[in-house]
Order: sequence, then C-alpha cells, then structure tokens
Amino acid sequence: MDVLVLAGGLGTRLRPLTEGRAKPLLHILDKSLLERVVECVPDDLIDRVVVAAGYGLDEIVEFSESGVAPYEVSLSVESSPLGTGGAVAHAIPKLIGDGPVIILNGDLISSVDVRSLIAHHHKTSAKATLSLWEVEDPSRFGVCDLDDSGMIRRFQEKPEKGTEFSNLINAGCSIIERDVLYSLPNGKFSMEREVFPEIAESGKMAGLAFDGYFVDAGTPSSFIEAARVCIDNNRFSSGHREQGSWFGIGSICEGTVENCSIGTGAMVSEGAIIRDSVILDGAQIGGGAILEGCIVGQGAIVPPNSVMNGILVAHQK
Repeated sequence: MDVLVLAGGLGTRLRPLTEGRAKPLLHILDKSLLERVVECVPDDLIDRVVVAAGYGLDEIVEFSESGVAPYEVSLSVESSPLGTGGAVAHAIPKLIGDGPVIILNGDLISSVDVRSLIAHHHKTSAKATLSLWEVEDPSRFGVCDLDDSGMIRRFQEKPEKGTEFSNLINAGCSIIERDVLYSLPNGKFSMEREVFPEIAESGKMAGLAFDGYFVDAGTPSSFIEAARVCIDNNRFSSGHREQGSWFGIGSICEGTVENCSIGTGAMVSEGAIIRDSVILDGAQIGGGAILEGCIVGQGAIVPPNSVMNGILVAHQK
C-alpha cells in the first residue's frame, strides 16, 4: 500500500531544534520521528512512503537515498503551505498503487492498529475510515460522532468548547479510497474542515477507536512524552533500557538519569542530574549540571553546573 505522511509544517514549536533541520528527522530514541510515525503500519503492508513536506528537503532526500528505512521513500514538495487537503491533492501523482491510501499525521506517535483499521474500512465499504481516540477535552481536535455500526455520522473540526457532540477525536491515521483523492481540488484547503464533514454526512465515513497511547510529538513537552512512551513500550531496536531510561549505543553515563533518553554517543558527566529529558546523539552534559524537562540537540554541549528547566538547546552546527 501507499503510505502518505503529512509533514509540511515548519516545526516552529520545536525551535531551535528545527532551525535549518527537518523536523521529521529528529530522533526519538534510535529512529527518526518519520520512522516512528510510519512504524504503526505493519511491514508487510508498506511498499513505499510518500512524505509531503516543504522544509528540510535536502535532508529528507538524503534520508530517502540512504536505505535506512526498509521501504522506498519519495518526497512530495510543497513550495508553499497547502493545508492538509492541498498537501494530499498535491501528492497524488506520487501515489502509484491502486488500492486505498494510508494517510498519517507526521507528528503522531500512537498504538493504532492499522491492520484492524483496514479490515474495518473494507467491512463497512467506507470511502474514508479514521482512527479514533477518546479524550477529556475534544475541542482542540476533529470530533467524530460514531454510531453503533462503526460509521461516523458527523465530523466537526475544533468545535467551540461545550459544543462537541462526542469525546472521540480524529487520531491522525486514515484510510482513504482513491476516488476521493482524485476528486480533490488543487490549492490550499483542509481535509478536516472541507472534506471529512461531507463524507460523514454522505454516510460513507467509518471510524475505529483504539487503546494504548496517542502522543502529538510536535511540542517540546510532547516530544519528551513521545520518547517516554517509546521507552515504556520497548520501541527501540538498539541501545538498552535501564531503570526507566534508554541509553543509545556508545553513550556514557557517569551521572544520575531519571526517565530520559540518552542518544547514541552522548555523554552525561559525573555529578550531572537529568530528569524527564531528551539528550540527542553526541551531546555532552557537563559535570554537576541539572536538567529537567529539557531537549538537548545533536552534538550540543551543556556547560558544567548549568541549571536548566524546560530548555531546548540547539544542535551544535
């Protein structure tokens, strides 16, 4: 199947880590965010992945040519922001298969069961099938009114608080038939505001809720949470887990680390204390430094005895 990843954002919420860098290639443990998003799809269902992006293109091309991923990676380039709908429409020439397309939000780390989602899609003969997640406050998301037969009868995008008709939200993984994609217009528009409500009203939209975890890794705190979730669920193929933290190959820890990911070749010096943080590959944490809720970029150096709370440290260029 074709898999389309919507990764067109500039990553402004993760600056300075995304300044001059492609957000989809930031590492969560031993894989890029892009790989983490795609790994919810079983390997035997993927032929190729199309990435819709408009920033950090050279890096993504280099990644696609590296052979790191076990599937072909192709790039759909957005010269200007197109919204989710415009990005999907613009990517259609890159989608070479003939079955439904799996579309993934490029920030989401989740336990969605894609195989079950596809089975539900075929069972209901839907034109579009959405993964669903239950939240306490659905007003920040696309809200879905799911009936007992597994069909979404109404869809409302980011409704005014108190007007939501459900606690089930669009969880960023959808299965969409190609005739729907081929009917999309060109230009900038939103799938959630302009396409999904019409499909729901037509009676051709299905939905399936899942359990486990659902994290939007697009903010500093949620990026750290995504790393935490990957550690807790053993979503790594190298390095090791020790007392709730993950340590990449070649990392050295002489300090105290609690609920952190320590990237490949990173160094935590003696006397340093790090809690609930992400230390990316090759970074060095000086002796006596105290970090909490921080993300330290690749190759960055944190001076000895530094005290940081909620700080993002740029990559060392």
